[in-house]
This record gives sequence, structure tokens and C-alpha cells, in this order.
Amino acid sequence: MSEPTRRRFLGVVGAGATAAGAGVLAPAAAFGAETQRTAGSARESVVAYVADPDDDRVTLLVGEREVEVRDRDLVHRLLNAAGR
Repeated sequence: MSEPTRRRFLGVVGAGATAAGAGVLAPAAAFGAETQRTAGSARESVVAYVADPDDDRVTLLVGEREVEVRDRDLVHRLLNAAGR
């Protein structure tokens, strides 16, 4: 199987990325305590993708790079926000 490209990844999961992006529109109260950005936080577009709702992995597309984060709480918050 060929190495997945970012463009192909976005094409296949476009609808899922849109649903995950809807979490940004949810009220802050839905996420519990408010957090502050740090000096090292991203300064470009970020797309979050949860491939398996039963797993704790979130793939973040940050500008031209891909970052995988293991955060069960974040997965739950994204899924809850997308379910509204």
C-alpha cells in the first residue's frame, strides 16, 4: 500500500474533519475548565481527526505537518461536541 499523503488524507476524511471542526463552535462550558494558550502553541490552521472513537488517539494536521496525540479526554470532548 502506498504512503498516504496529506492531500489524500484530507480528501478521504473531509466530512469527518468538518464534524471535528464543529467542536470549535461549541460553547466553552461544554469543555469544562478553560485553558490558556502557551507561547509554543500553533499559529496556523489545525484540523483534528479521530479515526476510532474507542481509541485515545487524535491526529492533528497542523499546517504542513501531522501530529498524533494520545488524549482520551480530548477524544471524548471532540466526539461530544460533534454529536450536537
